[in-house]
Amino acid sequence: MTTLGFRPFDADNHYYEATDAFTRYFPREFRKRGVQWAEIDGKQRLVVGGRVNRFIPNPTFDPVARPGALDDYFRGKKPGDDIRAAFGELEPISLAYREPGARVALLDEQGLEGAFLFPTLGVGMEDALEHDPEAAHAVFHAFNEWLLDDWGFQYEGRLFAAPMISLLDPARAAEEVEWVLERGARVVVMRSGPVRDPDGHRSPGDSVHDPVWARLDEAGVVAAYHSGESGYGFMAEEWGQDPEFEAFRYDSFKQIITGHRPIHDTVAALVCHGVFTRFPKLRVATIESGSDWVHPLIRALSRAYKQRPGEFGEHPIEQLKAHVWVSPFYEDDMLGLRDALGADHVLFGSDYPHAEGLADPLSYVDDLEGFTDDEIRLVMRENALALAHSS
Repeated sequence: MTTLGFRPFDADNHYYEATDAFTRYFPREFRKRGVQWAEIDGKQRLVVGGRVNRFIPNPTFDPVARPGALDDYFRGKKPGDDIRAAFGELEPISLAYREPGARVALLDEQGLEGAFLFPTLGVGMEDALEHDPEAAHAVFHAFNEWLLDDWGFQYEGRLFAAPMISLLDPARAAEEVEWVLERGARVVVMRSGPVRDPDGHRSPGDSVHDPVWARLDEAGVVAAYHSGESGYGFMAEEWGQDPEFEAFRYDSFKQIITGHRPIHDTVAALVCHGVFTRFPKLRVATIESGSDWVHPLIRALSRAYKQRPGEFGEHPIEQLKAHVWVSPFYEDDMLGLRDALGADHVLFGSDYPHAEGLADPLSYVDDLEGFTDDEIRLVMRENALALAHSS
């Protein structure tokens, strides 16, 4: 295990959902429109919105892949043509992946002060439900009730589990934000991409969503955008990609053309559509979306500002530096991100215990070559800790 002279705060930890995470509190009248379990060919599968959902091929998570099993693949050291083989032997699920007391004990073993906790299955559900906003909001409220039961939104000041907020119905979204804030949430998680509505789509920066942003701004609660099923698969489908692809096939073409587009476009919308100028204390964290999108967005925003400065309440790059925190992939250009946003807006995130994350979360520091000791402490601890506790 890596050792440091301080205890880091991990901005990207995960739990593996219990099998009743979506069903324990789900209203029976919506049962066929929400999330159900079905046995298909002898395997337990999720049926979401009436269709088999393939976001996670192994939705029971028992057994589950070892943390960091795909590390060499993501660093480009090992080909993944047979991605299932790359996962290696599965292992029984650990209690620390499903229970907060055991997880805090694991934090102590790993040398961590605390962590943000994000869903594994949950970040893939909205895309399958966006055609039915009423059912979608019922699903996510039921999920948040389960999360409060099993993890709590804060646990011993060390684990900060993020309830899920969907913007599909603006009024329901505002109600859900109020509900989670009343129960102590310090971070919420949302889906990147445009928001579907009956007439097509709208921006998350549309003023119809201002009640959500206003409450998060007022409460000092972080809005996290975590990667998941963003709905950008249509871009690959336009080129002939089969929409029923297997989730872990890692189709190279789809990965290349969608890549960082969801988070790039979402942050662009928040800037260009005035969210940060209307809500000057709002803080947004981008998690498990890498940082390759940051420099292209800065170039595009800089050009737009020079051409049409009157469309921005304040310089768009200053908005980024004031309102957006980024958790880069460990294989990204860390120094380039530091130079673009400042070390005080870079977050350490290990993606533990996922196969594509780090087996030893603290080893993230090995990829911070060129950072000063003070900058390393900011990235590995102080930035995320401040997001969790300040208001």
